Amino acid sequence: MTETTNTAASACAIADAAHAAATSATAPDIVCAANIAENPYKRDFPLLANHPDLAFLDSAATAQRPKTVLDAQRRFYEEMNANALRGLYRLSVEATEAIDVARNRVARFIGAPKAQDVVMCRNASEALNIVAKAFAPTVLEPGDEVCITIMEHHSNLIPWQQACRAAGAKLVYLYPDENGIITPEEMDAKIGPKTKILSCVHVSNVLGIENPVKELGRRVHEQGGYFVVDGAQSVPHVKVDVTEIGCDFLAFSAHKLFGMGVLWGKDELLNAMPPFLTGGEMIDNVTEQDATWAPVPEKFEAGTQDAAGIYATAAAVAYVESVGIDVIEAREKALVAYCMEELGKLDFVTIIGHPNADMHHGVVSFNVNGIHPHDVASILDMDQVAIRAGHHCAQPLLNYLGVSSATRASLMFYNTPEEIDAFLNSVESI
Repeated sequence: MTETTNTAASACAIADAAHAAATSATAPDIVCAANIAENPYKRDFPLLANHPDLAFLDSAATAQRPKTVLDAQRRFYEEMNANALRGLYRLSVEATEAIDVARNRVARFIGAPKAQDVVMCRNASEALNIVAKAFAPTVLEPGDEVCITIMEHHSNLIPWQQACRAAGAKLVYLYPDENGIITPEEMDAKIGPKTKILSCVHVSNVLGIENPVKELGRRVHEQGGYFVVDGAQSVPHVKVDVTEIGCDFLAFSAHKLFGMGVLWGKDELLNAMPPFLTGGEMIDNVTEQDATWAPVPEKFEAGTQDAAGIYATAAAVAYVESVGIDVIEAREKALVAYCMEELGKLDFVTIIGHPNADMHHGVVSFNVNGIHPHDVASILDMDQVAIRAGHHCAQPLLNYLGVSSATRASLMFYNTPEEIDAFLNSVESI
């Protein structure tokens, strides 16, 4: 066995061990996870360990990286740094295998039947743009409809505005009820025979609500359309399986899962799509007047990839599997419940979204009466509490809710009750 193969096999073994640990989790593990008084996870994250007074409550924007991910990225640069796919020498082959390891880890994590259908991207925005700009033109015709929800992040809204404008199609919005829920009646009214594509956020980055993606997918498929899911806010918090959901494409931003960005698509759709970006490594053959494309996924991975970041994504998935996605979900539900219960006691605070904490997946958006969200965030920053303020790249949703901007505390399993207390104390001092 070569040194290159040894390295790849070692990476696979680490991930396999993590997966075995995760799948052996029992009900008592879930019960223990909900005991937020104990926190064995924060020490895994160097930035949090190095800043013990920081209450980092902005993980919906980007997650902190565990040491295993940082170590993997450094290990790549120290042991196998070379251009993947471009050379036959040892380092280049090793870099290529490192990307293959990551692709396989990601595929298994999201229940994808084939690793080759996993395209590595910079972020979810790029992944969604690939679908809207490369896939949509192959199916959209004048008079067709693209259906999205009003709660979409701009990354899953603007590309569809442009796709509809280019094709002469109509953009149709699904609107939630007062609690953020898209009702069957709304689906009946908006999803019909003209619906060619339905693209939906799985979990809202403002409301924290989990949309009924299986039902939405079933309905659009009954009409002969295609289903795209933005999993940026769901993949880090709940179990996501593309086969169970029944989607045609899934995009997620793995930097919220401690790694890179990913697009998964059904094999036949990816193969039928033209490339989104062109250049090196996405070609099979080039002449003076023409070119043919490399097979999927290389067809959508033009240029030099962030091989170290992709390799670190394998470590990120392995870490999440070692903790267990069920454990993560149980702990975050307990943290959100505590946060909402205490925040709800402040009569000058308005919580945005569903009143039931179970309906908020890691996200609690709110406003302080009479104080602009930017001022709230600045005041909390002076107390070393990091939260988000603004429109959260979801301006149409905030307009629909009747607010110009909002403050948002987003929690992850590495947060503690003490950090929530620091947040609450700072809000109360306003």
